Amino acid sequence: MKKSIYITFIISVLLVWRCTKSTDKKEKMEQVPFTQVHLNDSFWAPKIEVNRTVSIPSAFKKSEETGRMDNFAVAGGLLDKEHQGDFPFDDTDVYKILEGASYALAVKPDSDLDLYLDSLIYLIGEAQEDDGYLTTCVTNKCDRLRGWYGKGRWDKLNSHELYNSGHLYEAAVAHYLATGKRSLLDIAIKNADLVYKVFGPNEGQKHVPSGHPIIEMALVKLYNVTNDQKYLELARYFIDETGRGTDGHKLNAYSQDHMPIVDQEEAVGHAVRLGYLYSGVTDVASLMHDQQLMDASKRVWENIVSKKLYITGGIGQRAQGEGFGPNYELNNMTSYCETCASISNVYWNYRLFLHEGNSKYYDVLERTLYNGLISGVSLSGDHFFYDNPLESAHNHERAPWFGCACCPGNITRFMASVPGYIYTKSKDAVYVNLYAGGTASIPVGKDTLKLTQNTLYPWGGDVNISVQSNVSSKFKLKIRIPGWVKNKVVPSDLYHFVNQMDSTYTIKVNQESIEWVEENGYAVLSHNWKEGDVIDIHFPMEARKVVANDKVAYDKGKIAFQRGPVVFCFEDKDNNNEYVFDKYVDSGVDVKTSFEENLLGGVVTLSMKGKIKTKGEKNNDETIMLKAIPYYAWNNRGTASMKVWMPYISEAATVIDSTELAMQANASASTDWAPGLNDGFNPSSSSDTDKSYFYWWLKDGSEEWVQYDFDKSVTISSSSVYWLNLDHYDVNYRVPESYQISYQTAKGNWVEVQNHSAYESKLDQYNTVSFDPVKTKAIRITAKIQKGFSAGILEWKLNQ
Repeated sequence: MKKSIYITFIISVLLVWRCTKSTDKKEKMEQVPFTQVHLNDSFWAPKIEVNRTVSIPSAFKKSEETGRMDNFAVAGGLLDKEHQGDFPFDDTDVYKILEGASYALAVKPDSDLDLYLDSLIYLIGEAQEDDGYLTTCVTNKCDRLRGWYGKGRWDKLNSHELYNSGHLYEAAVAHYLATGKRSLLDIAIKNADLVYKVFGPNEGQKHVPSGHPIIEMALVKLYNVTNDQKYLELARYFIDETGRGTDGHKLNAYSQDHMPIVDQEEAVGHAVRLGYLYSGVTDVASLMHDQQLMDASKRVWENIVSKKLYITGGIGQRAQGEGFGPNYELNNMTSYCETCASISNVYWNYRLFLHEGNSKYYDVLERTLYNGLISGVSLSGDHFFYDNPLESAHNHERAPWFGCACCPGNITRFMASVPGYIYTKSKDAVYVNLYAGGTASIPVGKDTLKLTQNTLYPWGGDVNISVQSNVSSKFKLKIRIPGWVKNKVVPSDLYHFVNQMDSTYTIKVNQESIEWVEENGYAVLSHNWKEGDVIDIHFPMEARKVVANDKVAYDKGKIAFQRGPVVFCFEDKDNNNEYVFDKYVDSGVDVKTSFEENLLGGVVTLSMKGKIKTKGEKNNDETIMLKAIPYYAWNNRGTASMKVWMPYISEAATVIDSTELAMQANASASTDWAPGLNDGFNPSSSSDTDKSYFYWWLKDGSEEWVQYDFDKSVTISSSSVYWLNLDHYDVNYRVPESYQISYQTAKGNWVEVQNHSAYESKLDQYNTVSFDPVKTKAIRITAKIQKGFSAGILEWKLNQ
């Protein structure tokens, strides 16, 4: 009875808090904790507050509604019900939100939130088994999920048990540092001690990598808090075990497990896993002074930055496998750019910076931060993107939650930690890495340096930094000069500005020009700093035009627009609600900027002349005005026609004929979803996946179908299919072994058409089949897929 009363109390508390070998030993770099940096600017501070008051409570509420909290209670014997959810890693959603809530609690005390977290931690503790094991679906013996975890504990490499552990450790460290309480930390240590016993190089231990990385970087965090060397050793073990194929497990590029880390050179596989893995690799390499590991991390980073990085900072080109495609395959409408991948990209670049002290890593970090990362959450804080495409034809929209809900929880923990990326320090220097209004208290020697930063960045390029305290120790201030200020889009030749910026940046101390040296992208200011000193920085904020490397086929003939660190896009809502894909601009177009206080929370917009492509002669194209908004703010006003890359030649613009018969149909398939079949975009080849397209995901040798349904009967006399031909590490797509076309009679029967021409499957063209005209409300392609392959369709057209 007492136990029942207590659990009722715990659940009531949960429901109440809703609304509210040797590398060179470099100079040691340290993060200035986010708790020591308080932002009050008009850009980040409101977003962090929305995260605290909306995103975190709503994510906790969704976790309750979907049974994630109940799963812990079931595992702890506190509730008698079935395990809920479709994934073995649902536990991590709770951990991530808890981590973000801990960050929020550290910055702004909240007794209700504090009690909520205590109650939640109680449930987690009850779910933990006596020896420290903690994965609720395994403890709850959920048969539905055995395909993921197998017969029981640690049975399958991709079970996500260690992924659960990693997020548990990260949440535990955050909660401990925020509150000083050991409740969750002790749970994490108990679990980590078990993992240390089970996995390792010794006889009787399991010899496999982690499967879904994050435990590597999480173990380093646990090591930093506990000073227990075995956690660092275990992180190193999982890294070294990757790509070795011991214990008979199959090597797999999906998890970057295709070869040892020290031999890897290209970014492959699942993008989030790669970002997390190489964050851990960089941590371990730095702490253990391992040059081979660090070189591997930098090699793969170079591959991404020079060949696989989107202008928004997003990574991971393909939806299939949520991962990387070939070099320079930077598709737009079908770009995946998972929100979690952007977060992992920031983590990784930050760790590389801490090791190298080079601003090029912050150039990538800043690009990701202001564009492809914060695009993942709505301005209201309660709707999210899982993937972040660079184009949309009303086929993408934010959602309040996902069945696989990794991204909302990840956003909550990241947004709360943003102040921690502003400053870093070394023994004799303080680094100013990002620009945002607020105050900071930074330990320097025996003193505390207090800085106040005032700026309208990223909308304005003036930054004022004032020293608010005297410091007895001598130190240097290192001011980051963003790459875009120096006419460098990214630290590679993947993108470049069309025109070099004429004006340059200036730095003054106490209103006087001074001399400085530039080192690794930082202006090094040597001065006997004292209270009252003021540093004034000016970065020119011109609207810039960007073009991609010629090897990026999908961006040829197009330009993107950037101002400061912010990338812009064209959304129909600002352009007469018109389709944007038939628009283009002259490459030398004049661009005007304006700050619109009442638009999308207050943003700078760009305006310019453009043209509408017509089917006739180019000289007949109509001149119009176009308006662009920051990319991160799109889709906050409903579904949209949107694009980042704007054609500067008419040939790169697309005119869609909405009267085409197929565009009047509703598409469906044997796989329940059928994107891209009838969107009107004509592919340039069978491997052209820039626009939405259909594929039978993970189908092999089976008979599958796609279908068009019409609201009323139509007459059809021919069908034209453009087949997909594409290689992927999970599955390769080829034309089908055979196919046929059938139509539905008035009685609902399916009858094959009487074709006049053969069913062909030629590549790089439409394959047209003509047949006796049929009057029907539905038509279907049934395809027999080749054994060992899958198949797909880029576009399917019909003619009357």
